[in-house]
Amino acid sequence: MKRSGVRTSGARPPLTLALPALAAVAFLALPLLGILVRTEWGELADHLSSPGTVEALKLSLLVSFWALGLSLVLGVPLAWLLARVPFPGKAFVRSLVLLPMVLPPTVGGVALLLAFGRRGLLGPWLEDAFGITLPFHTSGAVVAATFVAMPFLVISLEGALGGLRPRYEETAASLGASPVRVFFTVTLPMVAPGVVAGAALTWARALGEFGATITFAGNLPGTTQTLPLQVYLLLQDEPEAATSVSLLLLAIAMGVLVALRGRWTGTPAGRTRRTAPEAGATPAAAEPATEVIQPVAAPAPPVPAGERWALHADVTGFTHLTLDAEPGTTIAVVGPNGAGKTTLLRALLGLTPRAHAELTLGGTDVTGLPPHRRRVAWVPQDGALFPHMSALANTAYGLRAQGVPRSEARREAQGWLDRLGVGHLAHRRPTQLSGGQAQRVALARALAARPRLLVLDEPLAALDQTTRAHVRHTLRAHLAGFRGVCLIVTHDPVEAVSLADRVLVVDEGRALQDATPSEVTRHPRSPWVARMLGRNAWVGRATAHGLALDAGGSLVTADPLEPGTEAVAVIAPEAVAVHREKPGGSPRNVWPGTVREITASGSRLRILVTSDKAPDLVAEITPQAAAELGLADGVSVWTSVKATEATVVAL
Repeated sequence: MKRSGVRTSGARPPLTLALPALAAVAFLALPLLGILVRTEWGELADHLSSPGTVEALKLSLLVSFWALGLSLVLGVPLAWLLARVPFPGKAFVRSLVLLPMVLPPTVGGVALLLAFGRRGLLGPWLEDAFGITLPFHTSGAVVAATFVAMPFLVISLEGALGGLRPRYEETAASLGASPVRVFFTVTLPMVAPGVVAGAALTWARALGEFGATITFAGNLPGTTQTLPLQVYLLLQDEPEAATSVSLLLLAIAMGVLVALRGRWTGTPAGRTRRTAPEAGATPAAAEPATEVIQPVAAPAPPVPAGERWALHADVTGFTHLTLDAEPGTTIAVVGPNGAGKTTLLRALLGLTPRAHAELTLGGTDVTGLPPHRRRVAWVPQDGALFPHMSALANTAYGLRAQGVPRSEARREAQGWLDRLGVGHLAHRRPTQLSGGQAQRVALARALAARPRLLVLDEPLAALDQTTRAHVRHTLRAHLAGFRGVCLIVTHDPVEAVSLADRVLVVDEGRALQDATPSEVTRHPRSPWVARMLGRNAWVGRATAHGLALDAGGSLVTADPLEPGTEAVAVIAPEAVAVHREKPGGSPRNVWPGTVREITASGSRLRILVTSDKAPDLVAEITPQAAAELGLADGVSVWTSVKATEATVVAL
């Protein structure tokens, strides 16, 4: 296994690039080497302990830490605004943030003087109203250092926020957390590396500030004379002492950079990759092949007794449909990728500009409410567990956001984890959970939040078949007593049939069908749904005898529709007969073809047959029949379908 960062044989860099790179390293290193060579090491302690240097160092630390504090108070919200909120003039504001980084420090000092000086724009007002005079005062040195250093924090943190998927914050909002709570409990902890890196760079830059400080605040010993200004004065009278103080500043700056290397400059916590366990170790995150499922307890009522919430939604935009459901209804939302399923869920949550939902829950219009006040709990496809919280804290998050006391919230959260078979993992972090375990924790978190509307985006997709059956049973038991409405996006026909009272078929943002699972199974109005259910689906236009297929060929049916009607013919794989010779007798639909794929489906085999006379066709036969026919990839066969076996549904 190759280790990243280790040069392998044959990977020599070209000299045309290596030589300039080495020259650049030498160019950057020689001045620093000059300080090391010229330092009088025997006099170093005396130079650094002199009264003037000690006083300047104390002042530098005072100014730099105050500048860091101001940068955190002002810069963190600014970085969040730039990373999360679209507004006119954002590019200008970002340029304004970057400006102090490219502006000559002395020009920055002049600008500060013209803004906050005694004859500046705000200086006279500050002096008259508050008695504050910034120039030639320690506070002026703080302002100057903040001006030049804060951009390092803003840019570093904005990059970290840009790398943090908004889905974590959106999920927290769906659990009832206000924007401020989301910011402090989810956003900031997850971008902590970016905050620490930006803060360290900001402090180091403020400690070394010279030009803006001397221009705006002056060079007054004990008041504004920081270490860089001390170096400037010592160069004139004591160059050896200036070299020693320069070495101190160099050591501090290098120490900051070494501390940041590889530890604080990585991606946000939610995007770190899981590392493989060491050889011979038993990983905590591994889900056992045969997992012990905890006993299923009766779910606690998710809402106060007597309250029931019907659903009415008029969705416009990319997804355009009207949805009505009585309390206790579970709706499976199915459709191909890009059909608008997730957009529908996000519109109900109030999280997308692509679609807008006029939403009423239990007679209460919640359209104008922000996401955290709608009581619509969401489980996204990846679960979006907060990586800095344990499974128990994740599950209790929604309850705590709603004001439930900590002990009660944790007790109820533990109950939900137990019901979903992951109670023994309550104190593990998401990175210590397998994909299936994490998905069950995410589901428990949504169920514990006492929602009025529950929206699940493929909640069981990451589970193995055995665990999926258990969780499906638990979810069905909860939904049976749920007093609100649940929408489940799924690609699994078993989930749609076993969990849902209705199936909503969506394609291109429109509702193609909204009916019971049995009706959708018998008469699917979407080719995609028919194929999802394992059936052949051929699209075409009705003729007097059947269907003229869009993909070529024709199909004779027993009950033709009105000629010209756009329709889909649904043919069960078990209704397709496979022959080695052209069959005679009753079949009215016969096509030659070639076997292209044979796959197992339970105790039967599914045979894909391609033909230039008809669309691809899937037949389902027994292994014994396949052996008798001598079927294999590339074998020529004939397929037939009786007219009575094709169900035609108008689109």
